[in-house]
Amino acid sequence: MVHDGRVVRLSVDRVRFPDGSVGELELVRHRGASAVVPLLGEPDAPDPTIVLVRQYRYAAGGFVYEIPAGIPSEGESWEDCARRELEEETGYVAGELVPLTHFFTTPGFSNEVIHLFAAMGLSEGEVDRDRDEFMEVVELPLSRVLDLVRSGELRDGKSLVGILFADRFFRQR
Repeated sequence: MVHDGRVVRLSVDRVRFPDGSVGELELVRHRGASAVVPLLGEPDAPDPTIVLVRQYRYAAGGFVYEIPAGIPSEGESWEDCARRELEEETGYVAGELVPLTHFFTTPGFSNEVIHLFAAMGLSEGEVDRDRDEFMEVVELPLSRVLDLVRSGELRDGKSLVGILFADRFFRQR
């Protein structure tokens, strides 16, 4: 183990490749996360409102548009994590939470998997952000969110996957 931190562990592993050769690969081990696409109003409406957060991210060099997401607490399910993160970050509580998909974020060097959900029937809850979370809640029509995607202004991977997945596969079911 090279590093064992609060969020990730970094190791250099000796591996056998499919051709039988052996080498070393760096691996960032991550316990995974849940992310949620919050929809205000009916999901099949022509232009539903999407709830995003505009969050400060040191690694990105500033503020980034994102869907709510986070790491589960010990023993917490992916769904419970999504519900908790939605409320803590946006102040909304999901009336219904629908699993969409799960995906690797960067399989070239990390085992992180994000479990993606859609949230509907939102009602008012209570914001409870971590000390190092600096964000504002942004509510935009899907058409405007898709403009942010198209222009490159929204470039967070989990948010791109979540918004495009929800629009293409969930809303049009």
